[in-house]
Amino acid sequence: MLDPTMYGDPLAMLLTRVRECELCAGHLPLGARPVLQMDSRARILIAAQAPGRKVHETGIPFNDASGDRLRAWLGISREVFYDARQVALVPMGFCYPGTGTSGDLPPRPECARAWHGELLPHLQHLQLTLVIGQYARAYHLPAEAGTLTEVVHAWRENWPNRIPLPHPSPRNNLWLKRNPWFEEDLIPMLQARVAEVLAQDR
Repeated sequence: MLDPTMYGDPLAMLLTRVRECELCAGHLPLGARPVLQMDSRARILIAAQAPGRKVHETGIPFNDASGDRLRAWLGISREVFYDARQVALVPMGFCYPGTGTSGDLPPRPECARAWHGELLPHLQHLQLTLVIGQYARAYHLPAEAGTLTEVVHAWRENWPNRIPLPHPSPRNNLWLKRNPWFEEDLIPMLQARVAEVLAQDR
């Protein structure tokens, strides 16, 4: 396959710069390894938090138990999920931030400040943004007040273009058990919306 950067493709050149970024390398326990997936033709944007350790090791976004659950929530295969022409994966932090006392540390703030303003305008065909977790909520849904649970519960307020979701991490099993409405009410609607967007002609 020809390298699009040879022909001055602006997004390809930008992604090369992002993947070479070391802005916060000094704060990262395993060093910098930016992980994201993006193509200007994508119709769905998944905006999550930051890669976990396994994702850092493989360089493949959501290549872990969280990704398995997320794909199940969306009702799509790995093949579709990893097709950048259909799904963009642009987390709040591109590198593994390390682990704290209750799970992974928050995404480093340098990524969003340095890169999101340049990256996101390239998604000219975007129809659906999935806002995963509190850090993505603060960036993509800044007007929404309340706890993450309250914002997710009020998902109809941003329907059908932006849908807030909890993180699909196994650490949220208790949250899912305490909030059965999420899988009973929201997930079927989410799957239908994802299928609708992906079925449209390009």
